Amino acid sequence: MTALNLSIVVPVYAGESYLERLVDEIEKVRDAWKSQHIPISLLELIFVDDGAIDGSAKVMERLSLDRPWVISLNLSRNFGQHAATIAGVLHSSGDWVVTLDEDLQHPPERIEELLRHAVTTNADVVYAQPASTEIHGKAWRDQSSRSFKRLMEWLTGNPTLRQINSFRLMRGEIARATASVCSHNTFFDIALFWFTQRIESFEMDLRDERFATTGSSGYNFKRLLGHAQKMLFSSQLRFLAFGLWIGVALFVCSILSGLYFTVLRLVSPAAIGVEGWTSLFVMVTMSAGVLAVMLGLCLQYLATLVLKAHGRPTFFTIDRSGDHVLKAWYDAQDNTE
Repeated sequence: MTALNLSIVVPVYAGESYLERLVDEIEKVRDAWKSQHIPISLLELIFVDDGAIDGSAKVMERLSLDRPWVISLNLSRNFGQHAATIAGVLHSSGDWVVTLDEDLQHPPERIEELLRHAVTTNADVVYAQPASTEIHGKAWRDQSSRSFKRLMEWLTGNPTLRQINSFRLMRGEIARATASVCSHNTFFDIALFWFTQRIESFEMDLRDERFATTGSSGYNFKRLLGHAQKMLFSSQLRFLAFGLWIGVALFVCSILSGLYFTVLRLVSPAAIGVEGWTSLFVMVTMSAGVLAVMLGLCLQYLATLVLKAHGRPTFFTIDRSGDHVLKAWYDAQDNTE
């Protein structure tokens, strides 16, 4: 059987204290896959130096010299975790791509579980879903993240946003195609939805030990706002359509009201006690409806242009035939147990 290849991408910003342990854990997984003859090989581990503020760059360089399968990329300055992830994905070549955080909150030994879930459910993307609501050890941080994702789900009508996590497994073709269309304000996980709707989540225990113990994070409030802005501007907000239909409803209401008051004036003139008020009401309602319709059409057109500028594809083809290799191996293992 032909083995599939897997690439791991890790953005690095302040990981000096974690990188060696992370590589050791990943190497254990790599060796275990070989010894168990699993038809998946860990092709490469790609570290992306996102303008690291500590000695991470030297650690990455040493690790890449000691292990040929470890690759060190250096961004010219700090662009943020999002951009570093995109850069690493674009440099990957595996049939599957996994993204991990630098601080061991994402256990490498759980990658195989994501793979198994992907091939058994025919998924293209699998997110690790935290089993606990307390990930960072700070209630306000966890609650604010969940609340914002729920708000974005309501605004966009996209039911997958709550699953988003930086510990993700992606089909390589889709991951690289998504990364290739991401611009400065494109949110990577939103763009993934442009290429596939086969998105799953897999529950596991995850905890941000660094944030829980030190209270520090690579994301300050400003970065989190930027993160939210990218998610907002990469999505097609469904309330734009609501505004258009509200304008149509106001216009229709003004027409019906005009007809009603005209008939009432002809049939029973005394029923209208204040002269001029009814015509003013009708004209204001009609004007508001026309303006709302015109504004809604303009915003819908603008939203279409924005999505086109972001690189949303008209179509995309994918080859999933290689999944049968892993699926057959897992089926064989299940039958022997």
